[in-house]
Amino acid sequence: MKILADRRIKSLFCQIAAVILVFLLACALVLFLSPDHAAVWILLCVSGMGAAIFAACFAFFKRQNEIMENAAAQIASYISGDRDARIECDEEGEMYRLFHEVNSLAAILNAKAENERTSKQFLKNTISDISHQLKTPLAALNIYNGLLKGETMELPELHEFASLSERELERIETLVQNLLKITKLDAGSIVFARKPENVAYMLGEIELHFAYRAKQEGKRLEAEGDEDIFLNCDRAWMTEAIENIVKNAFDHTDRGGCVRMKWRQSASAVRIEIRDNGSGIHPEDLHHIFKRFYRSRFSKDKQGTGLGLPLAKMIVEAHNGTIEVESEPGSGTAFVLNFLIPTKL
Repeated sequence: MKILADRRIKSLFCQIAAVILVFLLACALVLFLSPDHAAVWILLCVSGMGAAIFAACFAFFKRQNEIMENAAAQIASYISGDRDARIECDEEGEMYRLFHEVNSLAAILNAKAENERTSKQFLKNTISDISHQLKTPLAALNIYNGLLKGETMELPELHEFASLSERELERIETLVQNLLKITKLDAGSIVFARKPENVAYMLGEIELHFAYRAKQEGKRLEAEGDEDIFLNCDRAWMTEAIENIVKNAFDHTDRGGCVRMKWRQSASAVRIEIRDNGSGIHPEDLHHIFKRFYRSRFSKDKQGTGLGLPLAKMIVEAHNGTIEVESEPGSGTAFVLNFLIPTKL
């Protein structure tokens, strides 16, 4: 029987069998030597046998409990990040077979994690190499395109083509830069320089950044919130995330529309909201807008790269924040960012 492969279980059965054998011999001896008081002696023998079996079972299950507690501690240690944590399984038996399978699973997970890390690092290096290789031709194309625009000032059609070409070159450059940032975040090679940043000052800079575009497109960008709210973050990366969301709001807001940035602090979190009164998001798209390169069949935006919102989400979550979206077609969209305030407890 497989159950007897465990030496401790086998030892327990042997102990119980020995106690029962001793009891039977004691009963036979009592019946032979003192038949008049046999009942009393047999009762004492039964009590002794019960106590002996109880002691043997107690010792066995106490040891089994210690083994299970140690196994649970090793599993908890592995979950906490100790990839070298393993359960001792150098004996035979079904329980140790289970422990061996758990150890094998941990080794497989480690191998997969290492393969994924290596793949992400390879992808990061590949994208980085491609971006560096593209910088030179893109810079040259921008120069040539600028010269072409200057030479076609009196030729409206050619000047318009040069302007369109300039926008497409800017789009390619943005795509390459966003791809590089996303792969770096995926690979975990970004070290955020976090420190308390004034939210009003940070969003004020974003407001200035989009002021010219708002004026050119006949839209409004408003900012509202307390001046003394601070967020522990890497300002450059957090600004990147919020700018991507604001850009998305401008892209989907018609002339005369308004984009509002609001921020406030509660007892446990800092909340930043970017709301517009634009075209809104179709319900079919709500669960997909943070997917890379996702294109909605309902959207009229043909200029985006499909990486702005996924990048924003990755940056927010890397700062231990959450990002939620609320939208209805024709009623605008609101992106809500929440960052928990660390407690001293």
